[in-house]
Amino acid sequence: MQWWLELQEGALDPRQQQAWQRWLHADGEHRRAWEHIQKVNQQFAGLPGPLAQATVGSPYSPGRRRALKTLLLLGMAGATTLALRQQHWLPPLVADYRSPLGQRRQLQLDDGSRINLNTTSAVDVRFDAGLRLIHLLEGEIMLTAGADARPLRISTDQGLVTADRAQVNVRQLPGSTQVQALRGTVAIQPTGLQGGPLRLAGGQQVEFDRQRFNAARPLDANSGAWVDGMLIAAHMRLGNFLAEVGRYRRGQLDCDTSVANLLLSGSFPLGDTEKILDSLEAALPVKVRRFTRYWVTVQARV
Repeated sequence: MQWWLELQEGALDPRQQQAWQRWLHADGEHRRAWEHIQKVNQQFAGLPGPLAQATVGSPYSPGRRRALKTLLLLGMAGATTLALRQQHWLPPLVADYRSPLGQRRQLQLDDGSRINLNTTSAVDVRFDAGLRLIHLLEGEIMLTAGADARPLRISTDQGLVTADRAQVNVRQLPGSTQVQALRGTVAIQPTGLQGGPLRLAGGQQVEFDRQRFNAARPLDANSGAWVDGMLIAAHMRLGNFLAEVGRYRRGQLDCDTSVANLLLSGSFPLGDTEKILDSLEAALPVKVRRFTRYWVTVQARV
């Protein structure tokens, strides 16, 4: 939708045109979405009276942009809902607790446990007489367990994390789960792995999928810093750093391969990602290019 609106506002310059073409051909889903939005646009001509004029015939204005967005969203709703159900993306939208993009949230549960939700995160909470279960649907949480005789478990797409009397950070990654034991000992049982669970001591972290664990390693400087609204880099690759920053802002944040391996250290408040990007030019030999508000690339300074 953002690309379509950019095109409606006027011709793209050559660099933007190339970027749009790269996006369009990067994934079959992009092409299908583009074809669908064009079909919706063609239907605007059949709308009655003032609404048709506001969306199709009139020059650009904020009101026209809002009308276009509304109609495009309505036109895409049917196809989008079906796609979400097919891809199992709908559950986070109807989760017990959610946090929107760029924001964090803290919850106090009935058993005294505390959950912090990072940006774009969602959980379901199911407590009964014999078990406390938290289902991480997407994103990242920090759980501080309350004192209770019932087992406390976090379920992800890859397995179960038991966190009785512990403080643990759990992040759902594409195809894997990252667990950081901040305090106490946690037990991890992948869904498809036979045998006993892995016990992770406080001060350690591990990533696992349904069949195997990676080697456990010490916590890094950034472990859990997001709860305090901070991103802490200690000799972090710029590519990895920007991937983290991108979790807290809308649009596309790219890193040119020529600068992706530059190392960065520092503490950065997550409340203003624009200031974080501006600070990179003072710390590294890079240039932050803003083609639009939602399309930013970090590249080598010429």
